Amino acid sequence: MEALAKDFLELNELNKFYLEGGEKREVLRNVSLKIQEGQIVALLGRSGSGKSTLLNLLAGIDEPSSGSIRIAKTRLNELDEHQRTLFRRKNIGFVFQSFNLIPTLTVEENLLLPMELNGESAKIAKARVAELMQELGLEDRLESFPDRLSGGEQQRVAIARALIHDPNLVLADEPTGNLDRQTGEQALRLFRELIRKAGKTMIVATHSSDVLGIADRVISLEEGKLIENEAFN
Repeated sequence: MEALAKDFLELNELNKFYLEGGEKREVLRNVSLKIQEGQIVALLGRSGSGKSTLLNLLAGIDEPSSGSIRIAKTRLNELDEHQRTLFRRKNIGFVFQSFNLIPTLTVEENLLLPMELNGESAKIAKARVAELMQELGLEDRLESFPDRLSGGEQQRVAIARALIHDPNLVLADEPTGNLDRQTGEQALRLFRELIRKAGKTMIVATHSSDVLGIADRVISLEEGKLIENEAFN
């Protein structure tokens, strides 16, 4: 397998704007950033500061207005929508504030879905699900539906879903926003342990300072621009 570049992720003069009522609204302005493989980066910013927009660009869900995004050796801005979808399925794991588990599927079915979309065999997929759920202490909840789980359990399943297909990059958008402080701290510690063990790169977008304890770097997003917080790094 070919080695990844030292700078695993690189943003170069990234801009994103929307037209609202005929007026241009800038969300991201000339954003440039390099992140090394295996780093956990906290992205701080108030609600509406553009954190989710940036994560959507990194995931290939949205396209930049200008500028470039490179993840490992892939330049996302050079891919069409279908190619970005395939890249995202294989290489990116996403954790949402609202968990986004499919309510009509069991826990096991929610976890199998990303692997099925990547063409993994049922035998390997089921073994991977069983292994990860045992690691998370949820092996007895495989047949449960999401609404039967506590908030903390749902978040653990959401973390498992983000990691189940062995992605290179994990993106988390306010991952503890729907949890109480104690449960949120437990989820973050678990997240850090799994990410470190797997050697993944992660960006956590949040308005809370709770995430600072797990991050290698802290970056703020203010008025569409990134500011490195040297005091935390």
